[in-house]
Amino acid sequence: MTDHDEAAAVRPLTLAWVNRHLAAGERVVGAEALHGGATADMRKLTVGTRDGGTRLLVLRSFVDPTRQGPAEELLHREADALTTLTGGGVPAPGLVAVDPTAEHCEYPSLLMTHLPGRPVLDDEGLETRLPLLARQLVAVHAVRPAVRPREYVALSTADTAVTPEGADPAVWTAATDVIRRPAPRYQGRFLHRDFQPGNVLFDLPPEDPAGAAGARISGVVDWAAASWGPADLDVAHCSTNLALLHGPAWGLRFTEAYQEAGGTLATAADERRYWQVRSPLAFSEEVQWVAQPWRQAGRTELTTRAVEERLDAYVTALMDAPG
Repeated sequence: MTDHDEAAAVRPLTLAWVNRHLAAGERVVGAEALHGGATADMRKLTVGTRDGGTRLLVLRSFVDPTRQGPAEELLHREADALTTLTGGGVPAPGLVAVDPTAEHCEYPSLLMTHLPGRPVLDDEGLETRLPLLARQLVAVHAVRPAVRPREYVALSTADTAVTPEGADPAVWTAATDVIRRPAPRYQGRFLHRDFQPGNVLFDLPPEDPAGAAGARISGVVDWAAASWGPADLDVAHCSTNLALLHGPAWGLRFTEAYQEAGGTLATAADERRYWQVRSPLAFSEEVQWVAQPWRQAGRTELTTRAVEERLDAYVTALMDAPG
C-alpha cells in the first residue's frame, strides 16, 4: 500500500479489519489523510478492484478523547444515522462497517463510502450557496427515522459562557440570562447537530471553484452527533458558523433562508431567541478550537481574535433584534 501522506498510514489491525469488509479480490492500495476534521482522524482509502479499477472509502478513527462524548457512543450514533439516511433525500455516506469498541482496530473506527465534492468556506459565492444550505437542512429535518436517535444534549450553560475581551458585559449578561430560563417546549425533529459549511460537500465545476453559479450539494458528512430535538438548534448552529466565517449578517440571513425554504422554527420570538443565543454562547467557550480548522483550510485571516470579535458582534445583533 502506498501513502500520499506519511500521517495517512493505516495501522495494521485497522487495515486488516478494513480488508475483511471489502469484496473478494479487493484490497486497499492507497491512503490519504483528510484534513479539517476536529473530532477524529479521517483517511481517504483507495481500494483496488478485481477489474483493475479503483473505488474510494473513508475511514474515521477516534484516536483521542472528544468533547462530544465517548467514541463508542458517537460511532453508534453515526452508524445509526447513516443507516437511517440510506436511500433517502439527504446525500450521506453509506455505512460499510463499524468497530465502536476497538474490538478489531487499534482505535474505535467507522468505514463508509466516499462522496464527491468538497467543503467551500470562501466568502465568494456565498449568496448562491446559502439557499442551498438552507434547503438541505430542511430536508434533514424532514427525515422520519424508524427509531429516534437520543434526545439532544446541551453541553454548555449560562455559567460556562466566556465573554470576549472588549465585549459589552451588559449585552453578554443579558444573553446568558436568556438561557438561564428552562428550555422552551418544542416539536422534535431529526437533527444533524453539526450542520455547517465544513460538513457540507459541494460538487463544483472547475470554472466555478467558489460555487458562485453552478454549485450543487453532493453530500452531508459527520453524523456522529445526530440527535432528536428542535430544528432551531441546527439552524442556530449553522447560523453561528456562518456569522463567524463570513460576518454576523450572514448568520441572521441563514435563519431567514431556512424559513424561506419551508423550514419551521419556534413560533414565539422569545423562544426563537433562546435557541439562537444558546449556540454562540456555546461557541464562546472554544473559539480557538473552532477557528483552527478554518485557518488550516485557507482562511488564515480568521485568527482567534478576529473570530471573537465576530462572535461578539453576532451576539449583540441577536440581542438587538426585535422581540
